[in-house]
Amino acid sequence: MYLVTLSNLPMYDYSGYGQSTGKPTECNTYADIDAAYKCLKEKYGVKDEQLILYGQSVGSGPTIDLASRVPNLRGVVLHSPILSGLRVLYPVKRTYWFDIYKNIDKIGMVNCPVLVIHNFSAQSCSDMQHGTADEVVHYSHGKQLWELCKEKYEPLWLSGGGHCNLELYPEFIKHLKKFVLALGKSKSASTGSKQATKDSVNQSKQSENGKSEAFELRPELPEVSRNSLDSRLDKSKKTEKNKPEKSRMSTDRVDWFRRRKGLVW
Repeated sequence: MYLVTLSNLPMYDYSGYGQSTGKPTECNTYADIDAAYKCLKEKYGVKDEQLILYGQSVGSGPTIDLASRVPNLRGVVLHSPILSGLRVLYPVKRTYWFDIYKNIDKIGMVNCPVLVIHNFSAQSCSDMQHGTADEVVHYSHGKQLWELCKEKYEPLWLSGGGHCNLELYPEFIKHLKKFVLALGKSKSASTGSKQATKDSVNQSKQSENGKSEAFELRPELPEVSRNSLDSRLDKSKKTEKNKPEKSRMSTDRVDWFRRRKGLVW
């Protein structure tokens, strides 16, 4: 998947799954995804807008829970998701307090684009309504979650696949790559529009500052004629010539004054 999407793929096991210890409870899985998110933020410096969350089956519960609390994610992928734990077993019409992974109530709080991937068997209309090739989670779970999304991305409904083998279908990889590339383009476009807006604001500020500076640097002073200036200079020279010269002390008197004061030996 890394070679196809050219994205870094940090993965982890929920408590009680794979190599992880602990008990597989709803609260523990929420704590697990929060710990992984905190690690990416604090240790690796990953920003929210760089993150694409991926949740499959029961993993769609912690994924949607985190996505509903982080508003600036890049995107979310839901692979064979569930509406809630109880709805996998019974087609209930309401959410009960003891239900787990209440995705149906949280998906509306996810603000980023959401890709839903699920499978169905299209052999007949009745098969579309009452049965699917997914023997674990009914196709209606993915369909209803997609309908409740704020930002819907083109879903992928695979015919004939099971609950745990959709990634083996060529359409799966192609559509997932298309989604990741679309998110990259939308990010570039939003960054470009923000930069353009910032540049226009700076230009307007510069133009305003330029006007005010021009006004301050160019005061409207009356121009002085060259003739009047020359006439003023001539008058000042004549005045200095007509002043009586001050008397100067003779050199003999200066020498006598110095000897008297002891300044000359």
